[in-house]
Amino acid sequence: MPRCRVNLSTMIFLVILQGAAVVLFCGWYIQLSPCGSAPSHGKVHVLLLSSWRSGSSFLGQVFSQHPSVFYLMEPGWHVWTTLQRPGARTLNMAVRDLLRSTFHCDFSTMEAYLPKQHSVSHLFMWSHSRALCSPPACPLTMHAHFSNQTACSLQCSMRGLGGAERACHTYSHVVLKEVRFFELESLYPLLLDPGLDLRIVHLVRDPRAVLRSREESSQSFTRDNAIVLEQRNLTSADVQYHIMQEICRSHLRIKETALQKPLSFLEGRYKLVRYEDLARNPLEEIDSIYDFVGLKMTEALVEWIYKVTHGKGKGTIREAFEITSRNAVDVSQAWRTSLPHSKVLRVQDVCRGAMSMLGYRPVNSDKEQKKLDIDLLVPRGP
Repeated sequence: MPRCRVNLSTMIFLVILQGAAVVLFCGWYIQLSPCGSAPSHGKVHVLLLSSWRSGSSFLGQVFSQHPSVFYLMEPGWHVWTTLQRPGARTLNMAVRDLLRSTFHCDFSTMEAYLPKQHSVSHLFMWSHSRALCSPPACPLTMHAHFSNQTACSLQCSMRGLGGAERACHTYSHVVLKEVRFFELESLYPLLLDPGLDLRIVHLVRDPRAVLRSREESSQSFTRDNAIVLEQRNLTSADVQYHIMQEICRSHLRIKETALQKPLSFLEGRYKLVRYEDLARNPLEEIDSIYDFVGLKMTEALVEWIYKVTHGKGKGTIREAFEITSRNAVDVSQAWRTSLPHSKVLRVQDVCRGAMSMLGYRPVNSDKEQKKLDIDLLVPRGP
């Protein structure tokens, strides 16, 4: 009987060819089969999606202070400040790739946007992450304790990213906050990644309150404004309204994409949250958000949440990213007594569609604006 002899080189070639075929098959059918991609091993990944000055720093801390969460604030900041290309869409892929690797606790992509000699302190607002102030990233804060940003900045700043990676692997939830996506389609590859169990929490806020807050810290947004507006030649007085128009349009697009005839992989993975609902009923709303992402409320968190939402602070610019005790309802209503009615009318005009869909009633006079017993928040449906 004749025998078929295959030399070693041929065998190696056939094995490589077979492997290439499997990889190609996986690429074609990723929506149907994981094809050996690394599973999430029960880890939940949460993207807190919002826009500038919408209360996302507060909600980010609600996640960060939870003992089961590894949290980072705005990884996309590194992409935008490094590449600085006009047009948010042109940077979407780079931001998305950075989010993907960070969700997988791989900081090698992040290193491309950091100085050659870098430490954890080069991460944007790094000390706002309790996990980066706790072992194994830094021995300062015990695992179940709340972090102190000042102490963390002093004692943990020179730690390397290796500790951050190791810390990331030890938590059941990885939460990233991002304000630099203006549509949902760019995130589809993350939702389709079989190695990620991704949930999207979409935080919105009354555009009139956003405008008031942006005006208080307008110099902080010069570079971001230029990217969003693609270097349009606008007067300084017009910039804020064009930015607000883009922000409102983005919230409208994201909500419509997620809730009106959503694609199958979006179902059950998107939650819309209004900042004003958080301000009025913080414990109830946060408990609902925790439930959505698979976290449990603790007694310590109940006490902390009550303290930071029932204080006397008004939310000044100095406190923009700090964990301070404020009266959340007063903060949410501050625009009504401080923003000139002419500006209110203009932002209502450019954000009319988004305000209607998100449940914010317009005001038609200065008197109506300042009459705080008139409720401008449309109750949510069942």
